[in-house]
Amino acid sequence: MKVMKFGGTSVGKPERMHQVAELITADAEPKIVVLSALSGTTNALVGISESIANGKRDEAKRKIDELEAHYRSFVLSLVQGESLREKANAIVSEHFEFLNIILRISFSEALNKDILAQGELMSTKLFSVYLEEKGIDHLLLPALEFMTIDVNDEPNLPVITTKLNHLLKQHSNKKLFITQGYICRNARGEVDNLKRGGSDYTASLVAAAAHATVCEIWTDIDGMHNNDPRVVNKTLPIEQLSFDEAAELAYFGAKILHPTCIWPAQLNNVPVKLLNTMEPKAKGTTIQASAGTVGVKAVAAKDGIIAIKIKSSRMLLAYGFLRKVFEVFEKYRTPIDMITTSEVAVSVTIDTDAHLDQIIKELEPFGTVEVLKDQSIVSIVGNEIAETKDVLKRLFDALSPVPVTMVSYGGSAHNISLLVPSSYKTQTLQLLNAGIFGL
Repeated sequence: MKVMKFGGTSVGKPERMHQVAELITADAEPKIVVLSALSGTTNALVGISESIANGKRDEAKRKIDELEAHYRSFVLSLVQGESLREKANAIVSEHFEFLNIILRISFSEALNKDILAQGELMSTKLFSVYLEEKGIDHLLLPALEFMTIDVNDEPNLPVITTKLNHLLKQHSNKKLFITQGYICRNARGEVDNLKRGGSDYTASLVAAAAHATVCEIWTDIDGMHNNDPRVVNKTLPIEQLSFDEAAELAYFGAKILHPTCIWPAQLNNVPVKLLNTMEPKAKGTTIQASAGTVGVKAVAAKDGIIAIKIKSSRMLLAYGFLRKVFEVFEKYRTPIDMITTSEVAVSVTIDTDAHLDQIIKELEPFGTVEVLKDQSIVSIVGNEIAETKDVLKRLFDALSPVPVTMVSYGGSAHNISLLVPSSYKTQTLQLLNAGIFGL
C-alpha cells in the first residue's frame, strides 16, 4: 500500500487533476490518495468565515458567489459527459447551498471549522467524478470517518489506525482509495482540522496507520532544496535526508513540507518522498532513517520570531530560576524555538505574540525584560553538522555583514541556528548560499 498526497496547486486546475489521475494509475500497487482543497479555496473560505464573524453578511455573500463561479468553471473543463457534469455540478450546489445557509446562522468556532472543511470535501468528490468518467475503479473514503484528534488537538494515531484499517478491510476488493487531507473530527466528534498545511500531516498519519511502503508528497517543486528558491537564485534539490534532518528543515521554515508530518512516518519507518507533479520523472527528495552523507545539506528560515531577554544578576544563578521561566511559557502553551544563557541573562525566542503581554508581565518579577520583534531564525541543517570541520568558520566568515542576535549550537547534531533581524534574512540566505555551498 502506497500513500500519495497532492497539494492545492497539484489539483488547482482541471488539467492538473487529469494529470493526478494518470500518476495514481501508473502502477498496480494499492494506494490511498490524499487531496488538498483546490489552490486558493482555503484562503477564500477563511475570508468568507471572517466576513461572517465580523457581521459583514453582504461581503460574505459576494465572496461565496465568486468562489462558486470558480467551481462552476472548473467543472466545465474537468468532465465532458453530460450526466457526470450534472453530477459534479450537483456536488458544487450541495456545498454552496451549505455556505449560503450559514449566512443566516449565528457564527461560532464550530461553524468556522465546518466552513473550512468544504474545500477538501469538494476537491475529493469532484476528483471522484472524474475518475468515474475515466472508468477508474476507486472508493471515496471520508476522512471524517477515521481522522481524529484528542482533547489536546493532537492526532490520536492508535484510534486512526484502528478505524482506518477496519475501513480498508471492509473494502478489501478495492485497490484505490481517495480521501481528504486537513480535515478531521475532534474529541467531541465535531468537524475540525489539522491546521494550515495539515494535508501533509494527514498523509503521514495515514501512511503510518496503514503501514505503507512509502508516503509520497506531490507539490509544484522537485523536492527539498538546499536553500529557499524564492529568494536565492541558485539552489539545488537534495536527493536524500534523514527524518531528523527533514524535521529540522520543516520546523525552521522549509515550506515544501509541513513540520508535523515527519514523526508519524518516522515512528513506523515509512519513507517520505517529495515529488513534483509538473515533473514526475524528477528524482525529488527521499526522507528515510539514513542520512546518506555527513555535512551541511540545506538552509531554511523561519519568520515572525520574537526574542525575549530576561536579565537578572540576582536570580539567574539561583536554584530553579530557569524552571520558573519555562513554566511561564508552558502556562501559555507557547513553544520556545531557541535559548541562550549567560551569567546574568537568558534569551529565548517564540513564534507567536498570542500571549506576549501576559508572558512579559509574569517574567518582569524575575528581572529586566527586553523584547525584540521582527526577527528570523536561519537554520543550517545537515547530518552531524556540529562535527563538520570548519563549518563555524565558513559560516561566520560568510555572515560578517549581518548583525547576528543569537546563536544556538550543540543542542542538535543536525542544526546550527542563528537569529537575525528579518530585514537581513534574504541577505543572510544569499551569503550562506555562496559561503557554504559555493553557489
